[in-house]
Amino acid sequence: MSLTEKPATSAEREAYYSKIAPLHYGALWNVLSGLITPTPRSSAQPYRWDFDEARALLMEAGELITAKEAERRVLILENPGMPGESRITTSLYAGLQLVLPGEIAPCHRHSQSALRFVMEGSGATTSVNGERTLMERGDFVITPPWAWHDHGNESEEPMIWMDGLDIPLVSMFDASFAESFKGGETQPITRPTGDSLARYGANLLPVDYERQGPVSPIFNYPYNRSREALEQMRRQEEWDPCHGLKMRYINPVDGGSAMPTISPFIQLLPKGFKSETYRSTDATVFTAVEGSGTSTVGDQVFNWTAKDVFVVPSWCPVTHHATDEAVLFSFSDRTAQQKLGLWREARG
Repeated sequence: MSLTEKPATSAEREAYYSKIAPLHYGALWNVLSGLITPTPRSSAQPYRWDFDEARALLMEAGELITAKEAERRVLILENPGMPGESRITTSLYAGLQLVLPGEIAPCHRHSQSALRFVMEGSGATTSVNGERTLMERGDFVITPPWAWHDHGNESEEPMIWMDGLDIPLVSMFDASFAESFKGGETQPITRPTGDSLARYGANLLPVDYERQGPVSPIFNYPYNRSREALEQMRRQEEWDPCHGLKMRYINPVDGGSAMPTISPFIQLLPKGFKSETYRSTDATVFTAVEGSGTSTVGDQVFNWTAKDVFVVPSWCPVTHHATDEAVLFSFSDRTAQQKLGLWREARG
């Protein structure tokens, strides 16, 4: 016997299994090979979502339902291996949200952590716990768990961003709570725009700062600052063979992940870069911010351009080839796996 083998069956054994089933028992030896697998065995499948197609569908949805009626007008990016489960990976949810000019996505809060990555538009706002931030393309915005948040669009153009949440993870723990704001569609603004970035985003902390929770106190990481950092670092020509130049967004308080359950990343691939094969246990959602290229995920080849989204399942080999200089934003559950001692990678 081994972990990958099942015991032989017999009439006596089948009779025994029939006897214990109504009593709510099960025989571990019949299911052990499926419970504890030699390598990850995921239901998630590699897939790519074309942004132009998604945008057309979102704009159609904008004519069918308002942001207020929908609460959040979002097209869920459903992994084809888990239809109807509202998952892009086993542990994470992703969707594309549309807020049209003049609309407000009403204020609420929930147990789930959320990120926003701005795909299109300029000048919409997200308000979190009394502070409002402007959203520009490429910005990475955090909504901490149980934080009041609402979105508005006072610009003249549609705003589209990607939502990433740990909904499946919270559901697994049966720990979901949610609440609508009783004071109207929007929350009171008590702090000036840019306050959190000034307080915590310049390698400085207020002298009497006391940690309030596991989420970064910065809730908007502007793309222009992230892109500038990548551009500065490229001068060293220190290209990782698997990632090009890859950085992680951090919590400035402790240097850990910006979010407790989701790890966000940004990476630069120079024109012509061809990565070595990489695999890791954290299934990862990629979004092309700039440029174009090709990624081979398992036995599938995805050609992508700016704003396209693709997913790499757990322990699935991936390689990237940048046709033009490219920037990729990505997120996964790596930080949660690392805290539990589960995360593993393989290079080459």
